[in-house]
Amino acid sequence: MDEIILVITNLPDRNSAERVAHALIDSHAAACVNIMAECASFYRWQGKMESASEVPLLIKTTRNAYARLETVICAHHPYELPEIIAVSVNAGLPAYLQWVAQETQISEIQTLQK
Repeated sequence: MDEIILVITNLPDRNSAERVAHALIDSHAAACVNIMAECASFYRWQGKMESASEVPLLIKTTRNAYARLETVICAHHPYELPEIIAVSVNAGLPAYLQWVAQETQISEIQTLQK
């Protein structure tokens, strides 16, 4: 089975988070996307301390689907430099992990339809 990964990104608002989530599921780049509650982010950008309200996404996918996932996020993300962090999943319910792997596979038929 392909390695399962958890990807984290943040969006500036709920509408953009939902757009990215739908694009990820539609493209089979992710099996599941959780849109979390808004949070406060503090960071340094271009030499200045910044803060923003952001909406985090937790994205379940596979290592093989990661390149597609990154492309989809970058195509729909409004930030100049979006946070995209992937973390390996070392354990989980086997049936759930198998479902993630299955949902992120893209068949030849799906490729021809796009």
